[in-house]
Amino acid sequence: MWASFTFEALQKWLDECRNGKTEGSVKTSSPLVQDSEKSVTIGNQFSTVFNIEEKWFIPEKLPSVGNLLSAKNTQTEDSPKESKDKQNETEATLKYNDKLWCQAKLKSLGRKFNLDLAPKLLFSRGTLVELLISSNISRYAEFRCVNRILTWQSDKLETVPCSRADVFATKNVGLIEKRQLMQLLTLCVEYKPENDEFKGFEDKTLKQYLESKGLTENLMHYVLYAIAMSNDTTPCMVGVERTQRFLSSLGRYGNTPFLWPMYGTGELPQCFCRLCAVFGGVYHLKRAADSVIVENNECKAILSDGSRLDCDHLVLGVADAPPEFLGSVPKSGLSRGIFIIDRSISTTDKESLTLLQFPIKGKEPITVIEAGPSTHVCPSGLYLLHMTTKQIDNAINDLKPAVEALLHSEYADGTTSRIDTDTQATQTPKEGDSSATKTEFVIQNEALKPQVLYALYFNCPETSEYDLSQNVPSNVHLCSGPDLEVDYEFAVKQAKSIF
Repeated sequence: MWASFTFEALQKWLDECRNGKTEGSVKTSSPLVQDSEKSVTIGNQFSTVFNIEEKWFIPEKLPSVGNLLSAKNTQTEDSPKESKDKQNETEATLKYNDKLWCQAKLKSLGRKFNLDLAPKLLFSRGTLVELLISSNISRYAEFRCVNRILTWQSDKLETVPCSRADVFATKNVGLIEKRQLMQLLTLCVEYKPENDEFKGFEDKTLKQYLESKGLTENLMHYVLYAIAMSNDTTPCMVGVERTQRFLSSLGRYGNTPFLWPMYGTGELPQCFCRLCAVFGGVYHLKRAADSVIVENNECKAILSDGSRLDCDHLVLGVADAPPEFLGSVPKSGLSRGIFIIDRSISTTDKESLTLLQFPIKGKEPITVIEAGPSTHVCPSGLYLLHMTTKQIDNAINDLKPAVEALLHSEYADGTTSRIDTDTQATQTPKEGDSSATKTEFVIQNEALKPQVLYALYFNCPETSEYDLSQNVPSNVHLCSGPDLEVDYEFAVKQAKSIF
């Protein structure tokens, strides 16, 4: 689940997931297995991904403009003015047609996509960044700073003020609110366990604490959903810890606390693999573990492609664990959406790498990450949008509020005229202009929303809170898949506990 795929490779992987996999079983008849040992087949009773839904919103091929232009050119002789008008019309038609997309055109650029199954960000002062620096793995990777954090409030997108300079520069927060916000952020940054600031709120929510401070609904929204990355039910001290982590990462590499790996988050496992190879790690390429050989509650070896590989320890992903290693099927899950779109959700003069926590009342917010071609995850002229939230129903229904608010998800055959974002949508409103209503953030007009070209929905198990040590042999270490958090803190913590 930590992989990145090209578009073609993603289709092959989805086909494999749809075909399913066989549950684990015990075999003892192999000549590679001794009489006192048993061979447990790799595989379990739950899928890596399920509820897979793919949707195209563009035709297989574009309507041809060749015949239309040919017909215009074969008409009777025109005056010089009419000829010039027709030439301008022809150029405009060809330019417009170049911006249209079809399935064939998108698939032809499939190798330029890096589609992450589990997209995540790195806190600039988080444990993974410190690990990359201390291990010198950072030399194998490139990163870009997430230069825009948005929130959804009052049916529009707004930029979240992160640093002190942003707080005093924003027009979305009043003067009194700015002072309140700075005082609150200072309290969170300087908080230590021996302080009494949060005494009495240990069993209450972060929202209750913010209300006790007299913060306005506007400020509470920014703190809850954008800075603390929380919701109305988040415990107070958990929210304070998240706020500290957010604020402590500001200013290290940019005005926001997050980094994004170039070529997608699937690059990070490859970076660790490169360093492992430097220190003598051996890879059995294009081969998988077929079964685990167990004796006296201890893993002795694995079978792979007809060969026996003895081992002292075995680290195994939970998706490949035999049923008897798991005990029960994890009940919680994640809802994921991957969208290829034709423009940014909030168009500005420069391409931005964007994080948005889309609030859902009474539920976990939807984490939205948008990356453009400069991050090498999609071809020029397109954007990649990731959505993740806690599974309640299925991915389509769970992500529906954000999809309807941010995206134009109706079929587009190229005949419907939509606003050209190269001109109108990228204009910055001038102060005092009566028609200027924060155009770069307002997407109420359907024509300004990005057109979805392709959408992939799926669910996957969430095993971060699942006890993975109950039924495993003493030297087998199970790793859970991605969790709901936006960063890698849990994955690093689990890796340190194993190694």
